[in-house]
Amino acid sequence: MPPTHARPARPPALFAAAVVTGLVVLVGPTACGGDPSDGTGTEAGPTAAPTTAVIDPGDGGDYDPAVDPADFGAPVDNPYLPFLPGSRWVYQGTSDGEDERIEVVVTGETREVMGIDAVVVRDTVSVEGEVVEDTYDWFAQDGDGNVWYLGEDSKEYEGGEVSSSAGSWEAGVDGALPGIVMPADPAVGQAYRQEFYEGEAEDLAEVLRIDGSDTVAGERYDGLVVTEEWNPLEPDVVEEKSYARGIGVVLEVTTVGGEGRVELVEFTPGA
Repeated sequence: MPPTHARPARPPALFAAAVVTGLVVLVGPTACGGDPSDGTGTEAGPTAAPTTAVIDPGDGGDYDPAVDPADFGAPVDNPYLPFLPGSRWVYQGTSDGEDERIEVVVTGETREVMGIDAVVVRDTVSVEGEVVEDTYDWFAQDGDGNVWYLGEDSKEYEGGEVSSSAGSWEAGVDGALPGIVMPADPAVGQAYRQEFYEGEAEDLAEVLRIDGSDTVAGERYDGLVVTEEWNPLEPDVVEEKSYARGIGVVLEVTTVGGEGRVELVEFTPGA
């Protein structure tokens, strides 16, 4: 899936579940991650690994999204994650001290998943100039404008040879379920599952801010939607991802459990 990264752990708290544009979300206080300029947060940077769950999607562990193919079919044109044919993003940065380059391209092809015609997006990751992962991701948008993630065909490489395809999964196969990667109307406090294949793919996200600002590769962005992302299968790593309207992901930063910052350096819109 295109770039991801997030923030430190927070103490246990009481949360109330709510439904927003058909998506079960979590509404409640979110400790940490505020704006350091107004005294509500801390400077960005990796901190100690979390000791409790960072994100609670509010489903009590009983995740069973209602997915009807009849609700899909529109182009993936959510303003914060537009996957229109021909779109291309190039990201550069570092991951644990190594140079990383990510190229994301909307192929123009589709794949049927759970009876839904999903858009195929190719995501190629290179480290120190060598391809280490090549993935075909499948996305679709429902009638409300939520962007769903329906699976991936992923291959990892070592020395130019495929070393693993363990990250691959498909919604509707072997108990795997789709998730939402960008809500139709992001709101602070929304928490949601981006994917669910037990023991293999369990990413979660929460909206931290909808008015973020940052300078990325010399370009100033305002009105950013900033999400925190966390995977209980890798509980010591938390990341933040920033989305710009009309572009998509512009920045991802590891904030807990490592060091990494990947920035958008080139964007070609599709049609």
